[in-house]
Amino acid sequence: MPPEPLILGFDTSAAHCAAALVSGECILVARHEAMLRGQAERLFPMLEEVLAEAGVGWGDLAALGVGTGPGNFTGVRVAVSAARGLALALQVPAVGVTGFEALGHGIKAPALASLPGLRGQVALQVVGGAAPIACAPVVCDPGDLPAIWRGSRLDAIGAEAALLAGQTGGRAIDRVVSAAPAIALVALARRSGAVARPAPFYLRAADAAPSADRPPVILD
Repeated sequence: MPPEPLILGFDTSAAHCAAALVSGECILVARHEAMLRGQAERLFPMLEEVLAEAGVGWGDLAALGVGTGPGNFTGVRVAVSAARGLALALQVPAVGVTGFEALGHGIKAPALASLPGLRGQVALQVVGGAAPIACAPVVCDPGDLPAIWRGSRLDAIGAEAALLAGQTGGRAIDRVVSAAPAIALVALARRSGAVARPAPFYLRAADAAPSADRPPVILD
């Protein structure tokens, strides 16, 4: 019987650097380090450590999974760029996995997934279940849930789950699988067939703006 495929998943879309290696449905190694900055410097050493702990090398991988956000702009770009480069070098597919997909992995019934945003807001999308409810992600104040979900009886999972569940009339539930292993497991299921290159998944424009300072005068 052929060995189960090895999938390496990783994520730097929030205040962390996380990686996991799965063999089929089995999680072999998982790492998660909280950090506000420095993900670009930490990511590849962490990936090497995960592979070394499992006793495998880059050439043993069947696919990559990468978190595409929404989240920190720089962090998302770090992981997506790494996945694209590795996929090209290793000649394996790289599967982009949104934070909503990772949060909802293993959830049996539809639930309202919530990811933290800026200025206390949350990003919401319905996930999970055999036939997930189709809806575009929404960014809002967690105490002001859109009317479409009020009283819906949906369970809530993720950031501010208890507050959101109080408005849906459902329960606050815990995620089944942590971020990096979930990303790897989603990639395992989607790696076959035509796989688009991973791309950042943003819900808002960048906060950066041109400098208000006057440019220096260039003298001839």
